[in-house]
Amino acid sequence: MPLPSHLLPALVLLLGPLAVTLPAARSPGWAWVPSHCRSPGQAACNFVCDCRDCSDEAQCGYRGASPALGTPFACDFEQDSCGWRDISTSGYSWLRDRAGAALEGPGPHSDHTLGTDLGWYMAVGTHRGKEASTAALRSPTLREAAPSCKLRLWYHAASGDVAELRLEVTHGSETLILWQSTGPWDPGWQELAVTTGRIRGDFRVTFSATRNATHRGAVALDDLAFWDCGLPTPQASCPLGHHHCQNKVCVEPQQLCDGEDNCGDLSDEDPLTCGRHTATDFETGLGPWNRSEGWSRNHSAGGPERPSWPRRDHSRNSAQGSFLVSVAEPGTPAILSSPEFQASGASNCSVRWVGLTGPPCWLPRCRAPSQLLVPQLIFYHYLHGSEAGCLQLFLQTLGSSAPQAPVLLRRRRGELGTAWVRDRVDIQSAHPFQILLAGQTGPGGVVGLDDLILSDHCRPVPEVSTLQPLPPGPWAPVPQPLPPSSRLQDSCKQGHFACGDLCVPPEQLCDFEEQCAGGEDEQACGTTDFESLEAGGWEDASVGRLQWRRLSAQESQGSSAAAAGHFLSLQRAWGQLSTEARVLTPLLGPSGPSCELHLAYYLQSQPRGFLALVVVDNGSRELAWQALSSSAGGWKVDKVLLGARRRPFQLEFVGLVDLDGPDQQGAGVDNVTLRDCSPTVTTKRDREVSCNFERDTCSWYPGHLSDTHWRWVESRGPDHDHTTGQGHFVLLDPTDPLAWGHSAHLLSRPQVPAAPTECLSFWYYLHGPQIGTLRLAMRREGEETHLWSRSGTQGNRWHEAWATLSHQPGSRAQYQLLFEGLRDGYHGTMALDDVAVRPGPCWAPHHCSFEDSDCGFSSGGRGLWRRQANASGHTAWGPPTDHTTETAQGMGAWQGQGLGGWPGAGRLMLAPPGHYMVVDTSPDALPRGQTASLTSKEYRPPAQPACLTFWYHGSLHNPGTLRVHLEKGRKHQVLSLSAHGGLAWRLGSVDVQAEQAWRVSARWGAPPPPRELPGPTAAALPCTHQVVFEAVAAGVAHSYVALDDLLLQDGPCPRPGSCDFESGLCGWSHLAWPSLGGYSWDWGGGATPSRYPQPPVDHTLGTKAGHFAFFETGVLGPGGRAAWLRSEPLPATPASCLRFWYHMGFPEHFYKGELRVLLRSTQGQLAVWGTGGHRRHQWLEAQVEVASTKEFQVVFEATLGGQPALGPIALDDVEYLAGQRCQQPAPSPGDTAAPVSVPTAVGSALLLLMLLVLLGLGGRRWLQKRGSCPFQSNTEATAPGFDNILFNADGVTLPASVTSDP
Repeated sequence: MPLPSHLLPALVLLLGPLAVTLPAARSPGWAWVPSHCRSPGQAACNFVCDCRDCSDEAQCGYRGASPALGTPFACDFEQDSCGWRDISTSGYSWLRDRAGAALEGPGPHSDHTLGTDLGWYMAVGTHRGKEASTAALRSPTLREAAPSCKLRLWYHAASGDVAELRLEVTHGSETLILWQSTGPWDPGWQELAVTTGRIRGDFRVTFSATRNATHRGAVALDDLAFWDCGLPTPQASCPLGHHHCQNKVCVEPQQLCDGEDNCGDLSDEDPLTCGRHTATDFETGLGPWNRSEGWSRNHSAGGPERPSWPRRDHSRNSAQGSFLVSVAEPGTPAILSSPEFQASGASNCSVRWVGLTGPPCWLPRCRAPSQLLVPQLIFYHYLHGSEAGCLQLFLQTLGSSAPQAPVLLRRRRGELGTAWVRDRVDIQSAHPFQILLAGQTGPGGVVGLDDLILSDHCRPVPEVSTLQPLPPGPWAPVPQPLPPSSRLQDSCKQGHFACGDLCVPPEQLCDFEEQCAGGEDEQACGTTDFESLEAGGWEDASVGRLQWRRLSAQESQGSSAAAAGHFLSLQRAWGQLSTEARVLTPLLGPSGPSCELHLAYYLQSQPRGFLALVVVDNGSRELAWQALSSSAGGWKVDKVLLGARRRPFQLEFVGLVDLDGPDQQGAGVDNVTLRDCSPTVTTKRDREVSCNFERDTCSWYPGHLSDTHWRWVESRGPDHDHTTGQGHFVLLDPTDPLAWGHSAHLLSRPQVPAAPTECLSFWYYLHGPQIGTLRLAMRREGEETHLWSRSGTQGNRWHEAWATLSHQPGSRAQYQLLFEGLRDGYHGTMALDDVAVRPGPCWAPHHCSFEDSDCGFSSGGRGLWRRQANASGHTAWGPPTDHTTETAQGMGAWQGQGLGGWPGAGRLMLAPPGHYMVVDTSPDALPRGQTASLTSKEYRPPAQPACLTFWYHGSLHNPGTLRVHLEKGRKHQVLSLSAHGGLAWRLGSVDVQAEQAWRVSARWGAPPPPRELPGPTAAALPCTHQVVFEAVAAGVAHSYVALDDLLLQDGPCPRPGSCDFESGLCGWSHLAWPSLGGYSWDWGGGATPSRYPQPPVDHTLGTKAGHFAFFETGVLGPGGRAAWLRSEPLPATPASCLRFWYHMGFPEHFYKGELRVLLRSTQGQLAVWGTGGHRRHQWLEAQVEVASTKEFQVVFEATLGGQPALGPIALDDVEYLAGQRCQQPAPSPGDTAAPVSVPTAVGSALLLLMLLVLLGLGGRRWLQKRGSCPFQSNTEATAPGFDNILFNADGVTLPASVTSDP
């Protein structure tokens, strides 16, 4: 059997780089390649590389040059639109887009090809019109699709955003609907696979999205691929036994007279060859077949408006063609019977068939299979819309002395998709016989038949005997004695399982909990040694040339023969569609965290092949295990952790081997066992929340709500653990090629509280220029409580964090901990290590953003301080935005099922708005002279002097004064800040001494202290237990003061705008701005390995032990945005000096990064300095004199000067000298210029002046001749500052003279 040369399309993305193609050396169609190309009209876009360079397919999106039959013709839209074009007639239209170009809105935030915001796709944006509109995207003109042609694509359409999606093919005068859906659609990228059938001549494919007044219509499309669409090419000669078509194409013998145009010129269906076959296509009737009331002849055009209804027949591949469909009620089979046929031979040969369940299968021993001239039935069947749909084929023998029960020869059930699937049955009987086809529909499903072809060896008899009754029910292969408990079967509802005195409902079958005394409800649920015909409930669902079949060791050959008894084996089949074989369990579960699958398997397939286990959950597919091609053969054992799954799921073995390859190629599975899968099963490991991950993951396990997972890994390269630096930890890599999900869960097993208050501590790692968000939550009794979160890079190092777990005293209610990694960034690393739980409360956290909780702060009995989010900005008091996210609505985040539980879970939505602590200081809330305190928990004593920083915000009109006190029996004031009004958050800082525990509190309303400090200043705290914030309320209406982002870090507090980066970023903010692409500056040092290039040493210390701020520009991609590093707000200044050292690691003569200095204020932004990277391994000093009449921020902007280039931009020793002008540094010895004589200098200056005058006169004269001066401005030139900034509704626009680099 020649195997097409591609791997399983549905698992290409699951297996990633392991998804490679099988050889096509024996595949017909490329044994002879023409030495010249046919005319473009004949050769273009026919899915065959007629030219050796494949140039005839270049206009159809194909970029490959390898003429291998079966190679997919794919388009990922990374280079262009591949010939697909928009044919919309309204403003609602398709365009090539990427997520990085539009970070906000309902569309995808990453493409499907790369899984990042830099990948491209086709999309339609939101459309606000009131009229219904359709956006249509049409393929280039394609030609000659083979019968096996399949189109696979990925689409993104959040429910509620579009009214209808439709995929159509137009050929000739007919337009066929291949797929149509009105939703609801699952979140994220969804795969769609449809078969086109044989299409002669030219055709086009159209994907359309329709919106109306209530649907915004945001849809995206990516990774279109045509599989197995090319017809075989002519060959000079054919392999032995193959049929040579009239057009010189070779086809296999089983493809003759099968009702499909495999040659491409219909010569394999020629009447001279197939004239003696009896074919029934139901176009004019039933032919020789008889039907019961359950079957109905129908066609697609004008058929029922049901999603599962066939869109076309098989015979004509047209909506006008007819087919047979079962209209029987669920549970009642519809019977289609053949005429009575004569006995097929006197030999002692029995039935020859292939299948997983039913009576024993064997090949007759009297003659070789190729010599058998037995009756054959080829038929095409359709099962779609219901897992309960079933089609069975029975053999009814007639004429014997004793009536014989029908024998089941074939059974297909479940979901086979929207395709007509070919099958074939060879029959040999010593008695006259009939063929019975029984179809039973499931709820919402359709069972169909078309093109029943009886071979010329089927000889009918004149009369038909009386039919014997069918076996009871569609699931039993042969009648069996009824157990005593079956007397309840009639009293149980349909679908219920009867055992003893129980009627077990379907949702309790195979749920890993025995309901029946003998466990009968769990017997056909995956666990099996394949010795019984039931085969553990595994059901073959293959539609191609391979299938899974229960085989005995005596029937097997090669390495599989070592197994005794029966096992599951890959065998040949008669399907015409995809080549892989699939076998599935019934619905299982839900399962518990310890659930494992144990199996024995063998795989021998060279050079390519695979065996995989896939978990099918609500239509999504997750690769759980795989074995790749091997030449060793022999049986092996393995186990797979399936873990906890909240919903019922199915297990599926998928295999692909080349049975015509060298040696004994094959694959098999045996002794499948599901262990500890009950959700109620507990082990000693389940109580191990504290874990260093060196041995295993203890009680922690990954969630399975998406294909993005936490992985237990060993230290390697830049990825190292915290415990030893060489051990194990859990890692989430957002660029994992196997993942496209937007969140990953790491959960603990349910725990019983050990104390009313517990402290959970852990070490986390968030590093990268565009890393996402890490969150911690606690689940209890169906509710989730947010405990902690961090977003964006935290530097190239491990950080410790902790959160207090509060329980009701005496409560035994179990709780579960959940770490969630949000994939809202695509460049970086997220990791966890050294998790520990101890009784008692935690210390106050080193960093508190108030996003998830109040961090243990207490506002006293009056409760005047409150944690709030001003989402609208229209409340009476409070800042319009917080400081952490700087947005009223929070940062964009993916809300999956689980954390948060907000409505619309699983969709990309805006995260909750940013939070802060605020007190209302209006007279009616806090009279003048009254106090409002906010007190922190006790801080852990620092091992060295540290700096406590906080951001504060005051109302526009005289909000009062903020005082910082120490408390240890009495108050000791160390800092007083005038709470400036305005729109900006301001930074305050306090130096903290070492060794003793202390805490912070804030108080408003006391009389003003005698000492007032005008702005942020650093004051040393003596060793104490408490720090107090106090303020003076000014008695002004609608006034407030707010606090946000408290941070305790090692080292003394720096001056405003200055930082040596040894302990962190000081007051500099690296918040990722969505409008710039969501990238962040990072923090690190040369001593810590990093996956990103960085300077080997810093400037401060000049060693690897030093630290610096840096940004890797290579992640920006073509047309990438920029990353900003912003200072705290600085007061207006007539002249101040900004001094810093920078390092740019770009090779000479290469596209380089750019570093710019911007001044940003309410008047706009101004570029005051910039340079391009052109040197390596060298720190350079720069000085910039800044001036602003308004409060401003200094911004370091890292961006690209051209195409992406791998190289870092780094900063160190930034110093802001307020009120001081820059002094030119003394030249270094290498920079000293050679001495020049005065006459020489004067002469050179005069010569240069004369040259400039001549150039100016000549230029003026040329411009006068032109009649205009293109560089002349309509306004007078202005001095450097913000007066020449232009504003519009979309933001700030800089004139060319300002935006141009200096």
